[in-house]
Amino acid sequence: MQHTTQTSFLEGYGRIIAGASATGRRLTRAELESRRILGAKAAEAGHGWRALVREHLAASRVGRPGSADLDSVLSAVEQAIDAFAEGYEQAQRLVVRREEAARREFIDDLLHGRGDPGQLSARSERFGLRLSGTHAVAVAEGPAPYDETDPVPREVEAGLFARFERRRILFTTKDGRMVCVAPAEQDDVLVHFAKRAHAATDGGQVAIGRPRRGAVGIGHSYEEALNALDVARRMGFDDPLLRAADLLVFPVLARDRQALVDLVETALGPLEQARGGPQPLIHTLIAYFDTGCTAAEAARRLSLSVRALTYRLERIHTLTGLNPNDAVHRYTLHTAVIGARLLDWPARRT
Repeated sequence: MQHTTQTSFLEGYGRIIAGASATGRRLTRAELESRRILGAKAAEAGHGWRALVREHLAASRVGRPGSADLDSVLSAVEQAIDAFAEGYEQAQRLVVRREEAARREFIDDLLHGRGDPGQLSARSERFGLRLSGTHAVAVAEGPAPYDETDPVPREVEAGLFARFERRRILFTTKDGRMVCVAPAEQDDVLVHFAKRAHAATDGGQVAIGRPRRGAVGIGHSYEEALNALDVARRMGFDDPLLRAADLLVFPVLARDRQALVDLVETALGPLEQARGGPQPLIHTLIAYFDTGCTAAEAARRLSLSVRALTYRLERIHTLTGLNPNDAVHRYTLHTAVIGARLLDWPARRT
């Protein structure tokens, strides 16, 4: 069946070769254009180039007139196949561009939750996914923005599919970041993606959203991964792999933004009266809370003596009325410090 279909793209070929090689003439403009048109149709029909060339060469042997010399035949064959190839390549480029545009449209709709879920599921099979299941999304962010033509994403993609070639996964780039979508039960795929992306970007971060069901769930998982990267940036987290499930407290805090602003201004606002501004004292609180309220370790991180650290904590108590060593006050201060980091306070006032 395939052979019969391919031979339809040889229509008129034998007559052209016989006519041109009999006199040694070059192919006419109309003859060349007929080859280009058939080449374009062959590409649009999805026929492989190697099989098409084989059919042309076989037809050249059959259609060669006995009186024609070999050079004339080869010249006619060369011209005909060259014109056919030109049409084939031009059409193939258009086919590839249409495929790329369709893939990009699908990815945008999928990650942003646009379009009918049923239609998304139907389109997903074409790109290697089955959206009826549960998926998770990993997003990798490096020091520079990437698209799919850059060496870094190509390296990560090659390594990913070399190991998991039979898995139903999707790799792409979006807004300068690398994105991997995999079934929720295949966490090893996302972890491997994270390791390769971290290495390829020379220390970039990767966040994994929570597993979600269906087409809409993939969009939610993607947004969670992006939010996790944003939280890490604001909080100064440098872990190479972040999981949105481990950072749920931060979006909860940020959900009522005005309440968080009020807490930060009320609890930490008095620190602006300190000589040198509030930032050194905020850094003191960050180090103190990050070390489990261990004064010696916090002092070491800040390159201070324990006495100097203790003085700063007392200064915070005096200015704010909140004692970092009191359990209730400590909770208020810790929450306010997290809020300040999320809001980039006081550098960016709301």
